Amino acid sequence: MTERVLSTRELNRALLARQLLLERSALPIPGALEQVAGLQAQYAPSPYVGLWSRLRDFRRDDLTRALEDRRAVQATLLRVTIHIVSAADYPPFTEAVRAARREWWTRAVRRELEGIDIEAAAALVRDRLAQGPARQAELAGLLAAHGYPKAVWIGVGLWVDMVRVPPSGTWERRRADLYGLASDWLGPWPVDEAAALEHLARRYLQGFGPASLGDLGSWAGLPLTGLRPVLERVGTRRFRDERGGELFDLPDAPLPDPGTPAPPRFLSTWDANLLVHARRTQVLPERHRERIFHVRAPHSFPTFLVDGAVAGTWRHERGEVRLEPFEPLDPAARRELEAEAEGLAAFHDG
Repeated sequence: MTERVLSTRELNRALLARQLLLERSALPIPGALEQVAGLQAQYAPSPYVGLWSRLRDFRRDDLTRALEDRRAVQATLLRVTIHIVSAADYPPFTEAVRAARREWWTRAVRRELEGIDIEAAAALVRDRLAQGPARQAELAGLLAAHGYPKAVWIGVGLWVDMVRVPPSGTWERRRADLYGLASDWLGPWPVDEAAALEHLARRYLQGFGPASLGDLGSWAGLPLTGLRPVLERVGTRRFRDERGGELFDLPDAPLPDPGTPAPPRFLSTWDANLLVHARRTQVLPERHRERIFHVRAPHSFPTFLVDGAVAGTWRHERGEVRLEPFEPLDPAARRELEAEAEGLAAFHDG
């Protein structure tokens, strides 16, 4: 049977629906985080803005409380970047990417850290955290006191499962530098790597599908070798994109009509919908990509969507959300966007 070809517009609307950007959801925070496959959190306010754009009646202290109650977890995960995920997703996400993260780091610093016993360094940090949470400065100082170079600290985080302990890394206290042992924070977890990889792939398709093998690898930071059988077990529905590329999907995942209206939405820095793995959806049009990601601004910019695509950037300043559209906006779209901006300004101001 010939697979159905999905247009860029169909893929765009599928992504927006699965990312809760077509209509705000009443899901609880853990369920929303699972639906969108986690939110990046290198800049602490980003997941707060991300959830405000996706959930009804979301307030800033809702996410902080979810972190404090251990229903959500902040940790270094996919692509060795900080993410907030549900407590239930943390163990399988961690197990799925563990081997690849260690292999990447070991290869990258092989010459610089030749002869360093990373397991011994990790044991030092693990023993300290067994006594309770500690600041990054204390843990880095502990390693330095035992003669380890600064680069070892990054590697230790790949051998010791650590979470950021709130209020560290929240809207109220943005520096994410207080660490605790994940096993103390969440309890032990019996998850094997094969099951974890299937869970990760299922979450990806749930939040970003239909998607290709390369899309999954790019998003997760995993080599493609070995991922195809995982996707084939999980992604039982197949499509093609307009270039003939193979796409995998979950059986009952939504595929809205391409004519479905997409309301204006605000995204913060590093929103995963703008990264390369989602490129086929054109949420970030190619003509605007260099405006958002370039060498002088590696952190990217907060953006707003009009009709499902990035149409400009925004900033919160003096109690207002200021819009910087890339091109003239349709008057009706401008009015909708400005109404949404007023809500975001109120959210910023608490």
